[in-house]
Amino acid sequence: MTDKVLNVLFLCTHNSARSILAEAILNDIGQGRFKAFSAGSSPRDNQQPNPLGLQVLQSAGISIDGLRSKTWDEFAAPDAPHMDLVITVCDNAAGEVCPYWPGQPATAHWGFPDPSEGDGTEAQKLEAFRQTLHAFHRRLSLLISLPIDKLEKTLLQDTARELSKG
Repeated sequence: MTDKVLNVLFLCTHNSARSILAEAILNDIGQGRFKAFSAGSSPRDNQQPNPLGLQVLQSAGISIDGLRSKTWDEFAAPDAPHMDLVITVCDNAAGEVCPYWPGQPATAHWGFPDPSEGDGTEAQKLEAFRQTLHAFHRRLSLLISLPIDKLEKTLLQDTARELSKG
């Protein structure tokens, strides 16, 4: 288990804000033990990552290289990477019927408010993205600091669900 990289898929509806933030943060702090991906249940045509999310990531020194909005169908394909953990990060995606994930990965729901919703000044919207980034960073820091035995498949689901309470 110590040499195995755990693949984590973050799901949201449009794959433009929360799931993109989570993917970038985990890839940044995952210490080579985690490989993060993100997808949406129904990204809009020509969907792109939210520019404010990308700005906040860059300001935090987190790479945005390769980040793109994509459908979750990409990860249900036969040649897709095998996922160890699938985490929904918005309430809409949590309630949807997900595709079959090969290998039956552990699942959890970590509900976060959508920083791209609501009216406000550009500064207020940017602050909402900063707060979401910090909330994800705290929770993902807990995930990566777990001892190896907590990351075994039989415990991963319970452990990931427990972290949603943090």
